Amino acid sequence: MTFEEARAQFPVFERFAYLNAGTNGPLPRAVVEAISESSRRDLEQGRGGKVYFEQVLGLRERAREALATVLGVPSENVALVSSTTNACNVVLAGLDLTEDDEVVTTDVEHFGLLGPLLASPARLRVARVRDASPDDAPDLVLEQVNDRTGLIALSHVSWLTGNSLRPGELRRHTEIPILVDGAQSAGVVPTEARVFDFYTVSGQKWLCGPDSTGALYVRDPERLRVALPTYMSQLAYNVEESFTPKPGAARFDSIWLAPGILSGLVAALEAAPEWRFERVREAAASCRDRLVETGYNVITAPEQAGLITFETGGDAADAAACLYEAGVIARDLPGTPWLRVSCGWWTSDEDVDRLIVAL
Repeated sequence: MTFEEARAQFPVFERFAYLNAGTNGPLPRAVVEAISESSRRDLEQGRGGKVYFEQVLGLRERAREALATVLGVPSENVALVSSTTNACNVVLAGLDLTEDDEVVTTDVEHFGLLGPLLASPARLRVARVRDASPDDAPDLVLEQVNDRTGLIALSHVSWLTGNSLRPGELRRHTEIPILVDGAQSAGVVPTEARVFDFYTVSGQKWLCGPDSTGALYVRDPERLRVALPTYMSQLAYNVEESFTPKPGAARFDSIWLAPGILSGLVAALEAAPEWRFERVREAAASCRDRLVETGYNVITAPEQAGLITFETGGDAADAAACLYEAGVIARDLPGTPWLRVSCGWWTSDEDVDRLIVAL
């Protein structure tokens, strides 16, 4: 697949320079077609019967396998969830942390991770990495670890700064369980998720899938309690006793996904070219260089992932609104003077030109 053929999958590019996959990725035409086709089938044939449910269950496994490929892990270690937030809640609930436990996190995390952390009884220790070099982030996190630390929970790539927190470096120095928020990394950079205990995926962001889709990688499903069971969690159950969890991470499946959504998710995952990581790296580096050359204060360090955060010198929310009117979709970061653009494997030089001119 050529770059031009890959871009042609996204009709939105005919109108916009789409630079906001960190929130929601652009939808490929095949995703909407798959959802429409499935909905039409449901309309005409109903949503019941043995064949129908066998097809849906088969689609679930296709989606699980495709998501496992993104993470480079066995499919039996992947649960289907509705979001990164949902995945983090599954992990925090299942770990049974107490007031005697501490969790190490950072000051650049999204509420999708912070919310579940703050709702847990464990005490938080916060590594201050916002103004630090990405190279220093692992050491700053490890400085907060002590003998009461029950979990390290952090992003692979910060939604705020666009910098990698280099979680792989942490695994080389500690065996404490690590939960990685992969919302801004899955589909953007190689993840090597199998070295972590838990890794989350947002399907609607860089993977360009439908809303309310995602995944959770669990390295050892037997060691995490099923604290938030759904019908999909059980293999069998006894009304007077308990239930038998499904084997593997499927016991943590937290949502019944409609067949159209499953079909759309699979179509999105199949739309990504093999060269996507290399292209993301090139597009982000080019965009960052252009912003620096134009005189903007860029927060994101060189050679990171697909997010580029920078200051315009004015009100960021107003700037984002003006960019939209000029045909450029970016976002402001609440509580900061920063704008953020997302450079995906679909981002062209012309998209970056449009951004610079609109700014």
